[in-house]
Amino acid sequence: MKSTLRLSIVLPCFNESATLEYSLAILRGVLDGIEGISYNIICVDDGSTDDTWPEICRLSGQRAELHLSGIKLSRNVGHQNAILAGLEHVGADCDAVVTMDADLQDDVRAIKQMVDKYREGNEIVLGVRRSRKADSFVKRYTARMFYGLMKNSHTPVVPNHAEYRLMSRRVIDSLLQYGERNVFLRGIIPSMGFKTAVVYYDREPRKYGKSKYPLSRMFNFAVEGITSFSIRPIRSIFLIGMVSLFLTVSIGIYVIVAILMGRSYPGWASLMLSLWFLGSLVLVALGIIGEYVGKIYLEVKHRPRYFIESTTGEVQSTSQK
Repeated sequence: MKSTLRLSIVLPCFNESATLEYSLAILRGVLDGIEGISYNIICVDDGSTDDTWPEICRLSGQRAELHLSGIKLSRNVGHQNAILAGLEHVGADCDAVVTMDADLQDDVRAIKQMVDKYREGNEIVLGVRRSRKADSFVKRYTARMFYGLMKNSHTPVVPNHAEYRLMSRRVIDSLLQYGERNVFLRGIIPSMGFKTAVVYYDREPRKYGKSKYPLSRMFNFAVEGITSFSIRPIRSIFLIGMVSLFLTVSIGIYVIVAILMGRSYPGWASLMLSLWFLGSLVLVALGIIGEYVGKIYLEVKHRPRYFIESTTGEVQSTSQK
């Protein structure tokens, strides 16, 4: 193991102009206190509509002590692709990378523990929240549902782990070999098989701005994760169909027996309920199949994940997009 660890910090940013200078000052203070490392910070502007990019340019030009460089994507391509854009430009001399959100709700002091775990021989170190007590009831409940769905669909996610992690150079090079357009890093990275450790931390409230993950985006993220990693939803359609067939046969037997015993009655209500039930099943099944077909459609076109509009500071490219 090298005595000086060359560490890169990748910060995906979307409308973070209000918090960026504060976050970078806190981050620098922690990194300067870790012995035996040199570091640089890469901010990835994911199509922000505020002054995030001018702020990155200003800080990279006026605050050399931040060791800051920036990448501006041509449009908003999503959190996962913004992280990949940063990973693809960390430079060949980097030993390890830490990814985290620019709002620093994830306790930046945990980076020291991650570095310690890395030096013990772990190639992936996951930051995991100790609890979700600070979240609202709705946030806690939906998060519990999210991880429950992931577990039931056999998606290899770690509960209460988001995008706060350290990865070695070998892990990054391996990760960049994944060519799919539908990226779900929370599932891909734990499934890679490299030696992994966990660091627990407490999540802080946002100092500025508001959350970029409302309930609708969390739902879309859950669907993306499940359908990117598991065919269980499609398999469940077959099981539901078999159960429905069993119920249909049972009802058919009941109707025949009722007719033979002279106890048949007009069945408008039961008929309508059956039609609505079966129609709902058909629509759900088509929706699930359509989700997978849509992913196939996006994958076979093999379009680039993102385009870089401009850069600032010393940004290097280490792979092809």
